[in-house]
Amino acid sequence: MNVSIPTPAAAGPDWLAEIQPAMRDVPASGIVEVFNYGRGRQGLIPLWVGEGDRPTPPFIADAAKASLDRGETFYADQRGIPPLREAIARYMTRVYGEQPGSGGFAPDRFFVTVGGMHALEIAAKMTVAAGEEALIPSPAWPNFAGAVRLAGATPVFVPLERGETRWRLDPQRLEAAVTPATRLLIVNSPANPTGFVATREELVAALTIARRHNLWILADEIYGRLTFSGARAPSFHDVMAPDDKILFVQTLSKNWAMTGWRIGWLEAPPALSPVIENIVQFTTSGVPVFAQRAATAALDEGEPFLADQVARMRAARDIVADGLAATGRVRFARPDATFYLFCSVDGEPDTRTLALRLVDEAGVGVAPGSAFGPGGESYLRLCFGRAPDEIAEATRRLAAWLKR
Repeated sequence: MNVSIPTPAAAGPDWLAEIQPAMRDVPASGIVEVFNYGRGRQGLIPLWVGEGDRPTPPFIADAAKASLDRGETFYADQRGIPPLREAIARYMTRVYGEQPGSGGFAPDRFFVTVGGMHALEIAAKMTVAAGEEALIPSPAWPNFAGAVRLAGATPVFVPLERGETRWRLDPQRLEAAVTPATRLLIVNSPANPTGFVATREELVAALTIARRHNLWILADEIYGRLTFSGARAPSFHDVMAPDDKILFVQTLSKNWAMTGWRIGWLEAPPALSPVIENIVQFTTSGVPVFAQRAATAALDEGEPFLADQVARMRAARDIVADGLAATGRVRFARPDATFYLFCSVDGEPDTRTLALRLVDEAGVGVAPGSAFGPGGESYLRLCFGRAPDEIAEATRRLAAWLKR
């Protein structure tokens, strides 16, 4: 019997029409657009992505090499290897103290993930679904909205307010955004891109709203140690009760120059362990052991490196902030944490076009504020997590361009 196989149409299928709209319709990153535009430009100074210029220090890399030499190349516990989870518990106790609100920093509260983004994805999938909403103070890192959309839910942006000295979160505006569909509140403090650092009072206000409306809180506190005051940033750990519905996202990327290692953790009530382990199994099947050994070394031995990171970033911040302020055309709230300057330029409201022009005309790559959602359209984000002398050169180029 002859079987006739239909011939595909000459033009081929419309592949985008064949996939799920929730995946197809997630907006592309405006940061990536500028990055791709300037990729490979000779002599360009890249301040567009959220990472520093330092490679991972040897004491961390050596721990990974030793793991590989021992043949630790097999599947790991879905929760993470016990030595790393114990190291996370020790680290959290050192930094945050014996927090009664957290239920104590026992290892069973921590789940190792493929970077902070994986932790964010797991948290979003556990807390929101189709027809539900997540509140996101904005401007915000675009991956928050992306994770919410990939979970099938809808991000709802709540504007932050920029004052003369700091950005702030208005509790009344936040509560007014709550609807019957709201299930999640995402709080990033210290925040990318604004440098916003929530005060203890702002955290209490956000927690009160979440309790009143039975919302989950997703707390991204990954920049909590990258502060310039000499102390860590206020945390929900300082104000929460044991039964508060809070999930914490963390990563080793920023503090210890490990962006490419893709390792972080999710902090959650231990009762959620079976669910989180299942999600890990069905998404990544765990984190390579050698990367976990490196992370253990970072947490146990990395305080001197982190202190040097902060000192270096403080110097770079002062160079770029003072230099751009001196032009008389750049407006910003001086960041007390993170390694970002979020600034507006007088007479340049279209920052997407401005970012592309700065690649061509100033030799500096920056991120357009439009990539960070409502409220960010008139800003640029500059990452100053680089050598102070390189930041000085970037500042000189930008200042010269602004004076033309």
